[in-house]
Amino acid sequence: MLSRIRFPIRFKILLTLLGVVTIAVSVITFFMANLFHNDKTVYIQDLAVMTAVSQAEKSRALFDSYGERLQVFARLMLDRSIPTTSRGHLLRETFETYRDFVAISLYPPEGEPITVFDAAALRQSGLERSDLDRFAVEHPLPIEMIRSGKSELINATLDDRLLVLRLAVAHIDNDGNTTVATALIRIERLLALCSQSDVFVTFLTDAWGRYLIHPDTGAMVAHTEETIPVPFTQLEQMGNVGMVREYHLQQGDVIAGIAPVGISGLLAIAQIPKSAVYLTTRALLSNMLYLSLALLIFSALLSLAWSRLITRPLEQLSRATRELGQGHFDVNVQVNTRDEIRELADSFNSMAFELDGRDKSLKTTQAALVQSEKMSAFGQLGAGIAHEVKNPLAGILGLTQLALRRLDRDSPIYHNLELVAKETKRCQLIMENLLRFARKEEVAFDAVDITRIISDTAAIVEHQLGINQITLNTEVAQNLPTIEGNANQLQQVLMNLAINAQQAMKGGPGTVTIRADLKGKNQLRIQIEDDGPGMPEAIRSKVFEPFFSTKPSGEGTGLGLSVSYGIIREHRGEISVRSAPGEGSIFTIVLPAMTAGKS
Repeated sequence: MLSRIRFPIRFKILLTLLGVVTIAVSVITFFMANLFHNDKTVYIQDLAVMTAVSQAEKSRALFDSYGERLQVFARLMLDRSIPTTSRGHLLRETFETYRDFVAISLYPPEGEPITVFDAAALRQSGLERSDLDRFAVEHPLPIEMIRSGKSELINATLDDRLLVLRLAVAHIDNDGNTTVATALIRIERLLALCSQSDVFVTFLTDAWGRYLIHPDTGAMVAHTEETIPVPFTQLEQMGNVGMVREYHLQQGDVIAGIAPVGISGLLAIAQIPKSAVYLTTRALLSNMLYLSLALLIFSALLSLAWSRLITRPLEQLSRATRELGQGHFDVNVQVNTRDEIRELADSFNSMAFELDGRDKSLKTTQAALVQSEKMSAFGQLGAGIAHEVKNPLAGILGLTQLALRRLDRDSPIYHNLELVAKETKRCQLIMENLLRFARKEEVAFDAVDITRIISDTAAIVEHQLGINQITLNTEVAQNLPTIEGNANQLQQVLMNLAINAQQAMKGGPGTVTIRADLKGKNQLRIQIEDDGPGMPEAIRSKVFEPFFSTKPSGEGTGLGLSVSYGIIREHRGEISVRSAPGEGSIFTIVLPAMTAGKS
């Protein structure tokens, strides 16, 4: 099997050269990737330290501002010169100004603690005053430490709907008395600070690694502790300068920049997975490999381009021959060379063009034959139906005429039976015309007043349209000329179009308008317009074909418009339709008017 495979020598040389170039590019890429990885590791470590120091400075500034605001609350609550009512009003205004504060508590040297809180914030979080008291009992304040001048800042989250910190500072009044002031502070602003970096996960912990602020608020609610190998003593000696550490967490190895905040032993940590360095290096390596492969492919394509100039025209001819064999005769081969291959392509294109013309002619002839067979079947079917319906119509007409003889002309039933007899005669005439149409007999044409035909049509269909919420309007111009035709056949066409419009609206409210006016001097134009759903092009192009119907099985035969089309053609007229989805439909009939000599 392998012995039959043709492998030109130019391909062997090409593959050898490509192999040597690939090895050289791979070695260069490997060394460059290692150098880049080392540089990238140092860069990320420095960036982590800088991010941690920046986070520590911003957090310390925010905590200092919270401490100053807490001193304001303490002075306001301890100032006895302010009336109780005014103090309560000032406290409410202060809470509205400092919306980060949820609750304030004062622990004076003597007496019971004083607590004020934002009741609305607690209610929104589903908490009560008792929850604050319970937390205070479970996490007692180091009163003596705070009075000595040290502040305390811990995670005081009680519920995931209210994430808060507890800040405790010492307040010294004018008499030199020291009061411990505590505040529950919302963490939204601190979370915003920790979310400013798109690269690092930035958070705050205490000296023991317990989360104070973390983007994963679930860890704050659970008061999660994470062991971070940080030499806190060394950090205190370094001042505001941070350090970098690599350590292992549950989710993998990380690189972290660590910096002291300077308050209550807090640490600011900027953390990034160590794999990010490898991913960057891997991305560089992948890009270089892709570039190398692109260069190799480009070189290979360039070396093969010349040989392809010779073989490509032959391949095009081969593909075109296969398409021609599948019956696609519209193929065309474009060859830009000036040789025997060009002559062969021209001969092939000429042959394909002739075959395409013959195929289209054959399809046109076949379509005409199918349409002829449809019309023949339609004529035979219509003749049979007309013959069967004539006998029941004769019985109905006879019984109606007998009933009319026995009724007084003033009887209300007489007019109804007279209308039944008239319409029965019209049905008989329609059946006779259908039989003549099926037998190719000539229908008797007389001078016809189109105004009278439209009036009679409206009188017949107006009731049926009305019970289906359809309003029928007629707009007939004055002094229209007569036309030569058969009144019953033309009335049948108008009734078909009006009933079709009503059925297209499917019981919904709408309007059908029948218009008649002159088109030029010798043509009469009749338009039946509706504001129904309209028709797409695929349906509009087939509406006059026999047995074509969009109605469900059993609700239509698809013969109404086909018969109407035949009637208008027998009257030497034209019928067309203009419609689009959502824009309704307009059927236009154009008939020749009778000249003065014929009238």
